[in-house]
Amino acid sequence: MRAFVVDNGTAHLTERQPPQPGDGEALLRVLRAGICNTDLEIIRGYMRFSGVLGHEFVAEVIECPSEPAWVGKRVVGEINVPCGDCDFCHRGIVSQCRNRTTVGIDRHDGAFADYMALTTRCLHVIPEAISDDEAVFVEPLAAALQVTELEHIHPEANVILIGAGKLGILTAQVLALTGANLRVAVRSDRPIPVLEQLGLSWVKLNDLPHKQADVVVECTGNEAGFQSALELVKPRGSIVLKSTYVGNPTVNLTRVVVDEIKLVGSRCGPFDGAIRLLEDKKINVLPLIEACYPLDEAAEAIERAGVPGTLKVLLAV
Repeated sequence: MRAFVVDNGTAHLTERQPPQPGDGEALLRVLRAGICNTDLEIIRGYMRFSGVLGHEFVAEVIECPSEPAWVGKRVVGEINVPCGDCDFCHRGIVSQCRNRTTVGIDRHDGAFADYMALTTRCLHVIPEAISDDEAVFVEPLAAALQVTELEHIHPEANVILIGAGKLGILTAQVLALTGANLRVAVRSDRPIPVLEQLGLSWVKLNDLPHKQADVVVECTGNEAGFQSALELVKPRGSIVLKSTYVGNPTVNLTRVVVDEIKLVGSRCGPFDGAIRLLEDKKINVLPLIEACYPLDEAAEAIERAGVPGTLKVLLAV
């Protein structure tokens, strides 16, 4: 099969043997996969991952020896593969499993390939009302929903989201459902037409007053975003961090202490809620799709996705 792999600091398309599903696993034929900022960070060295890249996908189950009822189902998959035995697993917090592997990120091959294997515990069936292109967004939309799982957003709150990229625009749509006074801070004009199409209020980052926001959600994907969030949040406000970084941000943590700012790390979220929002058409993901490349052109797709300001690039497998 074809597979786009990261190996010793290089990323390239190669041929591999299809995976063999183990006990409790299904063999999936990948239909679509999405490229996100984490994939680009991994290529630059984040997590020191070696293997098949990709964790946003929709696929068809073509083999499942232990649970044949899965065969023929169109599915998406959670990226955290839990052990089922640790204290976090017993508490139902599988995203923090102490022994987890992570699809396309940490010791588990991902979705930039013709086929992949994944435990059925991670699978969710996709309704017919959701297209393949929309289904690719289930994983990042679930991550966007996790913001409201971890930080209660009051309808009267003054909320600023910085980082109007792929995840940022998804998260902004989720935050808009809370009724909060939400503004999306932009550095350039490029995302403005999409924000306006989706009915989201925007403002230039440099025009925002400092220390006025009740909540700042940081989705920039770069180290400077943390500092911008610190400048915007008011004393006793909250910063929700969605970005992962290859390097370490340099920020004034003294202000976190003196102004009693709450920092909330937010990672993966509820797939069932994301699927319902897409099925009910309460979240519109199609304007975020900028290009779709065949798997044979994965290198070109990765290059396109890495251009600053580019929204979602898909791979058609």
